Amino acid sequence: MFIKTELPEIFTEFDEARRQGFIQVKELKEQGIPVIGVYCTFMPEEIVMAANAVQISLCSTSDETIAAAEEDLPRNLCPLIKSSYGFGKTDKCPFFYFSDLVVGETTCDGKKKMYEYMEEFKPLYLMQLPNMRNSVASFNLWKDEIVRFKEKLEEFLDVEITDEQIRQAIYLKNREREARKNFYGLGKLNPPAIEGSEIFKVMYGANYTFEKEGLIEKLTTTTNAIQDQYPEKHQPHGKPRILITGSPMGGVTEKVIRAVEENGGTIVGFENCTVAKAVEKLVDEEKEDVYEALAEKYIDIGCACMSNNTSRFDLLDQMIDEYQVDGVLDMVLQSCHPYSIESLKVRRFCQEEKNVPYLYLETDYSTADIEQINTRVAAFVEMLEE
Repeated sequence: MFIKTELPEIFTEFDEARRQGFIQVKELKEQGIPVIGVYCTFMPEEIVMAANAVQISLCSTSDETIAAAEEDLPRNLCPLIKSSYGFGKTDKCPFFYFSDLVVGETTCDGKKKMYEYMEEFKPLYLMQLPNMRNSVASFNLWKDEIVRFKEKLEEFLDVEITDEQIRQAIYLKNREREARKNFYGLGKLNPPAIEGSEIFKVMYGANYTFEKEGLIEKLTTTTNAIQDQYPEKHQPHGKPRILITGSPMGGVTEKVIRAVEENGGTIVGFENCTVAKAVEKLVDEEKEDVYEALAEKYIDIGCACMSNNTSRFDLLDQMIDEYQVDGVLDMVLQSCHPYSIESLKVRRFCQEEKNVPYLYLETDYSTADIEQINTRVAAFVEMLEE
């Protein structure tokens, strides 16, 4: 059984962070602090921080505005892209409304083309992400893009961004990454100290806590309190330990988390964008060239939109071992072609190299498939138990 903590109010606080964030971002605007809206973890937040602005993740995890998006976009498009566009088009996302500038990225073709329509009603800057990593040309392209992004913010916000300001932002952001890693690393404990849904709740809510020092302190305090309550002597429980990988999660897709926990499994780790993918590697603080340091860190994020995506498999390899994983669940959004195509490699890696069972689960932002998800997840957990 789980080692239950006495900190339910902390989890509720993080769960409320996104809703409270709507109020906070309005207050930031009233204080004259610029807000930069983003959709992707490839965006180098240190540049935004160095400009004395706030970076915020924009709404993209609900089917509420997909009908409006489908007036302009194809129906057979990834729900994340349609949701992102729909929230912007209808102004139903306060974070989008209060953003001074939206920064997009050329990850998948669908997002790249969607941004062409979004810029018709919102100031938008597009960063060109290399299609491949592991080449000098790709690295130099991405480094130059980061420099150009810095120059764009200087022009758009009428500020000067110095190398020293970027370096200080790197220090602070690395401290935040360490605090996040220490928290979600609680999933390595066996038996688990907290449930996977609680890990996800905190990590998702942390994205909407804008004051960095306060976030670091809150994460650190929560982690320490949970560790202090964890027994020194314990025996592993029998629930299968599951790692989630695949497309970004949040909002409606949390139905997958509930399906695992309600059917006898326990989620110990999330190798996706929402939790570990963009956090595990720190920016090199010793490099003299801050742009080179940022380029090295951000180009190494293991997203399926990149060819030669060895970074994803390196992290999967590490997490399967460190989190004592019994099975891997690959959640992929419908029409998310990069992740759906790469799923074959993930299955082969899990089953042939790591000898760990694998489940591919495709879904969208509706609730119509909840029973089907429950049936498939229950069968997977039962197989792991056997």
